[in-house]
Amino acid sequence: MWVFAYGSLLWNPGFTPAEQVRADVPGYGRSFCMWSIHHRGSEDDPGLVLALDRGAGVCAGMALRTQDAEADTVLAMLRERELISSAYEEVWLPLTLSDGRQVDAVTYVINRDHVQYCPDLTLERQAQIIAHAVGGRGPNREYLYNTAQLLRDLDIPDPDMDWLTTRVRELSHD
Repeated sequence: MWVFAYGSLLWNPGFTPAEQVRADVPGYGRSFCMWSIHHRGSEDDPGLVLALDRGAGVCAGMALRTQDAEADTVLAMLRERELISSAYEEVWLPLTLSDGRQVDAVTYVINRDHVQYCPDLTLERQAQIIAHAVGGRGPNREYLYNTAQLLRDLDIPDPDMDWLTTRVRELSHD
């Protein structure tokens, strides 16, 4: 079983992958378009987390292959973690791996009909929210910093993520 990682699954997959390969998923983009009311914010003070949203372009990330014997356990863990509020939908998307292989991977994309979907926030507004929100898994800015650093380490360019990182550091005096 393959899992597509584009946000926190890059740096905290919750399992040890048998194989990790850079991968692209066409027709989707990575963006802070989901209110976080559990992990990186609260209902009273929501944070923002990344989601895949349909659109033009290609989202670059990592395909993580589970150990065959662990596939069911990993899928159950991912569902508990990612489907906590039904803001994500679990779909199987075709990926092109950097070595040319084509695989289908379990992927979590935003449910556009869910109340946590917030597609129209400016980058400045995103920065303001991320700089101050805190949830059950810690500060929202930690989520941003970890994801941005992993994308840089993987040589995956994301200008919006770079801008947000700089701006959030300014706002939070990190």
